[in-house]
Amino acid sequence: MLWKKPLTELVSLIQKGEVHPKEVIESFYERFNQTERSIQAYITPLYEKALEKAKDIKPSKDAKLPGIPVAVKDNILTEGERTTCASRMLENFIAPYDATAVSRLKGEGALVVGKTNLDEFAMGSSTEYSAFFPTKNPWDTQRVPGGSSGGSAASVAVLSAPVALGSDTGGSIRQPASFCGVIGIKPTYGRVSRYGLVAFASSLDQIGVFGRRTEDVALVLEVISGKDEMDSTSADEPVPRWSEEIKKEPKGLSVGVPKEFSEFELQPEVREAFEEFLRELEKEGITVREVSLPHIKYAIPAYYIIAPSEASSNLARYDGVRYGYRTKEYRDIWEMYAKTRDEGFGQEVKRRIMLGTFALSAGYYDAYYLKAQKVRRLIYEDFMKAFKEVDVIATPTTPTLPFRFGEKTKNPVDMYLSDILTVPVNLAGLPALSMPIAWKNGLPVGGQLIGRPWDETSILKLSYLWEQKFKHYEKIPLT
Repeated sequence: MLWKKPLTELVSLIQKGEVHPKEVIESFYERFNQTERSIQAYITPLYEKALEKAKDIKPSKDAKLPGIPVAVKDNILTEGERTTCASRMLENFIAPYDATAVSRLKGEGALVVGKTNLDEFAMGSSTEYSAFFPTKNPWDTQRVPGGSSGGSAASVAVLSAPVALGSDTGGSIRQPASFCGVIGIKPTYGRVSRYGLVAFASSLDQIGVFGRRTEDVALVLEVISGKDEMDSTSADEPVPRWSEEIKKEPKGLSVGVPKEFSEFELQPEVREAFEEFLRELEKEGITVREVSLPHIKYAIPAYYIIAPSEASSNLARYDGVRYGYRTKEYRDIWEMYAKTRDEGFGQEVKRRIMLGTFALSAGYYDAYYLKAQKVRRLIYEDFMKAFKEVDVIATPTTPTLPFRFGEKTKNPVDMYLSDILTVPVNLAGLPALSMPIAWKNGLPVGGQLIGRPWDETSILKLSYLWEQKFKHYEKIPLT
C-alpha cells in the first residue's frame, strides 16, 4: 500500500527506479475511491488526468517530487482546470495559467490530483460555506473539518493525497489542520508567492502546506518558497533546506506561552492537552516560560475590519462583465451588477463585503480601517518584544475540539471566534504551524507554534522533535 508511505520515502523509491510514478498515483487513486464518498474533500478530482501524465514520467534523480500526487485548494489557479473558489460566481471558470506555487510543484515533477473544497472565497472556518457541499471531518463525519481549507486538510488526513496546498488569511490552514489531525504550516508573509492565489485579503493571505509528517511539509515548502517577479510582496529571502535542517537537535530552544491566552475560553479538553504538551516539551529539555502579548485581545475586532475591507475591494471585480457568473435577466447595467452579485455570492461572502464596504466608506475609514491598522502594528510589536525572550511562541491552535455541523452557523461571531488563536499571527505576518498534540474523545487537538519573521526553521524543528515522540502520523482515519 504505497499510499501509507511518507512522501520522502516515495520520492526515494521513485528516484531509485524501484517504483514507477504510475503505481504511486494508482495507489492514492484507489484510496481516493475508498474515502471520497464519505468525506467529499474535492470539488474537481483530477486523478484520471494525473494517471495519464504519470505513465509518461521518466524517473529523474534531479526532480524533488517526481510523480508525487498533490491536492490543491480550489482558490489557487491550475492552468486549464476549473478554479471555482467554491462559489457560484466562478463555478465554470477555467484558469488560464498556473499559480507560481503550482508551477513550482509541477517543475519538480509533482502531479495535481484534485482541487479541494473550501469555504466560499476562503471566508469561513468550517467549509460549511462552500456553495457546493460541506466536507466532512474524517474522525467524525458529523463534525466539520475546519476551514477555509477544509478539503485540503481532510484529503491529507485520509491520505487521498500525501500533501496539499492551502491558503491562510486568519487561520485557514492551521485551524483545519488541527481539526483533521495533520500538520499545516503558514509561512512568513512574503515567503511564498501569491501570484495565482485568488485574493481575499491581500495583506494577510499566504499559501502554505498540509502534510502528515514534518519532513514532507518541509520539502514541499522548500519547493514553493522564494522570490517571484510576478508578486511584488514576495520577499527575496534565502530559502533554507528545511527538510535537512529539521533533523538537527533543537538545542537551547525556548518556548513562550502568552499569559493572555489563559483568559480566553478554552474547552477543558483543549486546555488539558496543551498543558500536557508543555510538560512533555520540558522533559525534552525545551525551556518553557510565560510571555505577554497585551494587545492580543484586540486581534479579532481588528482582523474583522481589515480582512473584510480588503475583501470588499478585491471582490469588486466579480460584476458579471468580463468573466464568471452573470445574471440571466436585467434591464440595465446597474441591475446586472446588483443581480449578478446577489445571485453569485453566498451569504457569508455578502456579509463580509458589506462589513468591508461600510468600514471603508466616507466618514468611517479613519474610525475603523485606520484604527485597526494601528492595532495591527501594536500586535506585531508585542510579538517582537516577546521574541527577545523566547525563540518560539506556543498556543493551542483552536479553542475547541471540532464542532458539529450547524453548531456555529446561526451566530457568525461564534464562528469568527474559532480563529481567535490564529488571527494574531496573520496580522503580524509571522510563520506558524499547527501539529497534532493529542486525541480527546477520539478527536484531534492541535498545538500552534509561532516563529520569528523568516524563522520557519525553529517551528519545523520543534514539530519534528514532537513527531518523533508522539508519532501522530500513525493514526489514519477510515482504515
